[in-house]
Amino acid sequence: MTQSQTFSPDSRSNPIARIVAFLYGIIAYFVFFVTFLYAIGFVSGMVVPKTIDSGAVGPVMQSAVVDLILMSIFAVQHSVMARRQFKEWWTRYVPKSVERSTYVLFASLALVLLLWQWRPIPTVVWRTDDPQIAMAVTGISLLGWLIVLTSTFVINHFELFGLHQVASNLAGRSMPEPRFRTPLYYKFVRHPIYLGFIIAFWAAPTMTIGHLLFAAVTTAYIFVGILLEERDLIALFGDDYRRYRERVSMLVPWRKSN
Repeated sequence: MTQSQTFSPDSRSNPIARIVAFLYGIIAYFVFFVTFLYAIGFVSGMVVPKTIDSGAVGPVMQSAVVDLILMSIFAVQHSVMARRQFKEWWTRYVPKSVERSTYVLFASLALVLLLWQWRPIPTVVWRTDDPQIAMAVTGISLLGWLIVLTSTFVINHFELFGLHQVASNLAGRSMPEPRFRTPLYYKFVRHPIYLGFIIAFWAAPTMTIGHLLFAAVTTAYIFVGILLEERDLIALFGDDYRRYRERVSMLVPWRKSN
């Protein structure tokens, strides 16, 4: 028995704890899904009451500093809680069955803070005046979001967002050992979820300074996240992932591996 298993609360022997963990996972997933849908409207400038370019406009530097702090909070939470070392420490105090749901919930709350407190910088960098071209660019952005969502399903959407873990715990089953798989998009790029985000963020018929700041910082963070994630994947899957990395491009389909 490992040290983390020794100190981690075990809910599998307690039916009430299993039910509570399951309900907690459902709530965390609901918060994520609502936030994800809102984020699509926020970035695309559609439907939602507050978008990346709407709201009270303040001094440019002040707005940029606030926005950078908000993105930094999300990035730090997202990266630190995803690391193996943090998970080993964290699961000494919380059940492993809700570790992923807790990560999802915290990430969603960090994103909610960003969406809520974002300061627009509406100065236009470029604008597409032709309505047909603007519609096509918006369609490309929505295609990026579709790639993000479908990429989660081809691996295991419900495990990625914690539902599989709490459902298995409710049924008294252990989670299976992780298997290295490369379905669909993953045969062409190693990180289709990140590719979808990049497409969604940069395909904008109207690009303001605020939107450009968001796209540039999040893209830079994506590359940092890839480095951290691939280090963990190599530690988990070893030579299988090393060979995959040599064979398949990071983000650009059919490009030589990078």
